[in-house]
Amino acid sequence: MLSDRLLPRPFPEKIIHEGSYVRLEPLSERHIDDLWNAAENAESSWEYLRYGPFDDIESLRTVIQELAGRSHQPFWAVVDRGSNRAKGWLSICDVYPHESAAEIGSIWFSPSMQRSHVSTEAVFILMEYVFDHLGYTRLVWRCFEENIPSRRAAERYGFTFEGVWRSGAVAKGRTRDIRWHSMLITEWPARKNAIRSWLKTDNFDQSGKALRRLADI
Repeated sequence: MLSDRLLPRPFPEKIIHEGSYVRLEPLSERHIDDLWNAAENAESSWEYLRYGPFDDIESLRTVIQELAGRSHQPFWAVVDRGSNRAKGWLSICDVYPHESAAEIGSIWFSPSMQRSHVSTEAVFILMEYVFDHLGYTRLVWRCFEENIPSRRAAERYGFTFEGVWRSGAVAKGRTRDIRWHSMLITEWPARKNAIRSWLKTDNFDQSGKALRRLADI
């Protein structure tokens, strides 16, 4: 009921989420070795984050410890079930229980994860968690204006472009414009069905390539 949606929503918990291709585990120091290996020769993958790339594993450890310790922003390591290794991370951030709004952000996926069924399911799991389990009514996707891959990802998942905050952030010594996208609970069922259809095993060939684009579905 609409009145129920206006009640404060539960805050996201740091719990394990099981998917078909990935397992989301609360980020911790035990993922550091896997993540360090996943980050090897992936300097460009950090371009639009406030941290990285890392010169050594101890630098990465310091950041992981800080991220994993945040009580206001739960982080998960993305564990590829095929290899049982962590290959990236993501979080639920800017959580407003009284406004029933949250954001999926601070995403880092290793190059082997990007534009794959593994990365798609990782994000989809948190979308389901926010909308279906916690009952939030608004989900946000935010990125720097020049981050074309993230902009395309937002469109691919079905987020709606809302606008740009000019000079909205400073990161790595540069002033950045912030691009905002959102999805509402009323839009979620159609988006959920499309992503679920795309993630079905019969949509992928033996090499893991999708037979149909999510945009086509």
